[in-house]
Amino acid sequence: MALKGTLKDFGIADILQLIGQQQKTGQLHLKAKDQEVHIAFKDGNIVRAEASSRKQKDLIGAMLVRAELIKQEQLDFALLAQKRTLQRLGDVLVSQGVIAAEKFKQMVGLQNTETLYKLFSWKTGSYEFEQTDVEVDPMFAPLRAESVLMEGFRMVDEWPVVRRKITSYSLTFEKLKELPPAPLEADSFDDALDDAFGDKKESKGGEFQSVGEGERRLYNLVNSSRTVRRLIDVGCLGEFETCKALSNLVNLEYLRIVPTINRDEDDMEGELTFAERASGVVGRVLVTMLVLAGLLFIGTRLDFGALKVGHSATTYNDPATQRFISRQQLSRIEAALGVYRLEKGEVPESLGALVEAKLLAADDLSYPWSDDYYYRRTDKQAYLLLPPLR
Repeated sequence: MALKGTLKDFGIADILQLIGQQQKTGQLHLKAKDQEVHIAFKDGNIVRAEASSRKQKDLIGAMLVRAELIKQEQLDFALLAQKRTLQRLGDVLVSQGVIAAEKFKQMVGLQNTETLYKLFSWKTGSYEFEQTDVEVDPMFAPLRAESVLMEGFRMVDEWPVVRRKITSYSLTFEKLKELPPAPLEADSFDDALDDAFGDKKESKGGEFQSVGEGERRLYNLVNSSRTVRRLIDVGCLGEFETCKALSNLVNLEYLRIVPTINRDEDDMEGELTFAERASGVVGRVLVTMLVLAGLLFIGTRLDFGALKVGHSATTYNDPATQRFISRQQLSRIEAALGVYRLEKGEVPESLGALVEAKLLAADDLSYPWSDDYYYRRTDKQAYLLLPPLR
């Protein structure tokens, strides 16, 4: 399978979906400015994600030290042993009894997933997929491409809500009251069954109203000197989950934000990343609102059937043209989904409901493709919408 091009023509979501659904094995190489990421696939599952331009602070050893799981002296000693034995760093640390194998595996998973989710903020760059044998990292549990897609989209959509409270990585917090008691064993067992056999629970419409395991972990780690950046390091939940949990605790008035005046360079750099991610979503929301307003305005005055001259019969052989039109059509479908959600209080089970509600025509669900758009409702307020596989 030859797959090569730019992210403007074929986005991250399209690429992951295609490789995952076709169960391909090989390496996906992504480049953008000074960033370079390599993702290994085995039968469509992601088995490794590496950033060639990974900064020193993002290396697994540095992550372990910042998370206070090992000391700097222990890391230095392990790195010397690694040079002598040519073993993996994790094998050295585990054999020396510095860290448990399961904990190291958890941190490797966090490092890989953080690399993957940062790709969703990429707007430009190039990609190339190479079909080849790949080495599976025993310390990293394979991930389904669809799971990464859904989680990545969820993070991108919820960032603006989190951003309203967590405005800087240099913020610190003060505890206002104690958390309620943890759920009973029976409730925990039921939750475990839901996680094992059901779909992962997601927040509804970005409204965070419950105290979960992540919130409890962060609450216990909060003190007057730990900033958001430091809590991300020691919490081992990842950047998004940490900020979301802190935002939730502030909203529920378990924590109070204590603003700080002085910020270091790392905080300023992080805040820029925060803003860039959030602005991308805000821009998309504004575009959707404009499209929705336009649709409502035109819909009251014109017959859409008259405007679609040859719509159902028209085909475009140029892939670039198809993708351009598809982006506009996706915005149109998203606008219709927004209207449906306002009227019904939830998104539909299928796109066909938009046709029944007379928000779209039947051929809108596939135009300009021959196949229908991929749609899946993940929650009453959330969904996954992608172009069809070509």
